[in-house]
Parts: sequence; C-alpha cells; structure tokens
Amino acid sequence: MEFKYIIYEKRDGVATITLNRPEALNAFSKEVVEEVLQALEDVRNDVNLRVVVLTGAGEKAFSAGADIKAMKGMNALKARELSLMGEKLCLALENLEKPVIAAINGYALGGGLEVAMACDLRIASENARMGQTEINIGLIPGWGGTQRLTRLIGATKAKELIYTGKIIDAKTAEQLGLVNMVVPAEKFRETVHQFAVELAQKAPVALKVAKALINKGSEISLDAALALEREGFGVVASTKDLQEGVSAFIEKRKPVFKGE
Repeated sequence: MEFKYIIYEKRDGVATITLNRPEALNAFSKEVVEEVLQALEDVRNDVNLRVVVLTGAGEKAFSAGADIKAMKGMNALKARELSLMGEKLCLALENLEKPVIAAINGYALGGGLEVAMACDLRIASENARMGQTEINIGLIPGWGGTQRLTRLIGATKAKELIYTGKIIDAKTAEQLGLVNMVVPAEKFRETVHQFAVELAQKAPVALKVAKALINKGSEISLDAALALEREGFGVVASTKDLQEGVSAFIEKRKPVFKGE
C-alpha cells in the first residue's frame, strides 16, 4: 500500500501509522483521515498484526488537529461535515478489535487530542503538550472532545480545559489520567515500540473481548455490563489460547498465543 500523507509500517506484530505532515504539525485533512482509515482497514484484516501505534512525524507534533485555515468562511453544513469526518476516524480507532496506542510527541491540540483520546492507551514524550484549544478561536471540540475528555478525567477538569483552552504539559496530563505514562524524549520511540510488542504477545481474543467490554460497559447499567462480562468470560474460556496459557503457567514457560 502506498500513501502520501502517512507512513505505514509493520514490525513485530505491531502496525505503526505515522501522520506525515510535519510542516503542518501533522494536521488532519480529509486526505490524511482517508489514508489512516485505509491503514486501519488493513490492520483489521491482517491476523499477524495485533497492536496499532498512531503517532506523528518529527518532534514538534503528534497532531495540531484540523486545518484551521480551512475553517475560514465555514458554514454550518461544512462544519457538520468536518465533525463527521473526525467522528468517523475516532470511532474507527475506538471500535478496532485490536489495541491502539497513541504515541504523543510534541503538540496534541484540538482534533489531535480528540483522536488520541479515541485510542485505548496514550504514551507521551516528556515534551508533549496537550489541549482542547478550540475555544480560543471561538469554537468547541467537534470530534468527541466534550464526551471523551469528560469520561477520562471527569467533568470538572474537562470543563476547565475546554472552557479555558489552555495547553498542559505531559506530567500534568499524566496526573489527570489523560495519559498512561510519560517517557524521556530520547527513549520515546523505543519505549513505545517495546510496550506495543509486549502487548502484541498477549492473547488476541482476550484483548479483543476486554476492549469491547470496557468500551460498551461504560454506556450501560452495571447489571447489564456484568451480564456481558459473563458472556465474554465464557467466550474467552473456550479458546485454545487459554489452554496454552494454562499449560505455559504449569510448565513455567512463556505462552505463545495464536488468537484461536
């Protein structure tokens, strides 16, 4: 597959999608979104790929979000189309049946942060800076920011960040629970890949079911969520991977999971 706006690599069971517009701080355009969606479809169909890393080229930005210059003169219809474009990408990341890691280097602003929040996990370089900055140009988040940020860090802090449009550093984001870990800049790429490889060695079916249960469970009652968990537990218990895991534990060796 050939791409113009992203770099798509496969190694050690990990698919790395790199937003490749460093001159524009890796801002999302329609073309960028379409290419990322194509790559995600390839990941979905490739049984050898078990984890996705989404990151940005260069050291300045993961993504500065949507192209602000393109918003000049934008009417309600065009705004809705822009919102739907971002929603489609975020939902594709959220609903992919494999873990997705956002590797945040530099700025993750506006839509960039919203895309990162649609990933399962977020690892930030110590030079990362994040914010829902839409209010600063008279706008609000339109790619799920008002909803996902609230679910991640709570309504009070989400309101503070969205109302003020301020940019926070990586350590503050970690303290808020917005990112999972902060890594020294010089070890960032290596640490992210090692973490992704470690995740890729886990049981694929168990990861798939766990992701679905966590995502769905937050939207329904506890009783209904527990019922889903029971069903999911039964499904995973019937896999060959479980038997491999049990055998490896007894034999004191590392399990080799095949997604069966």
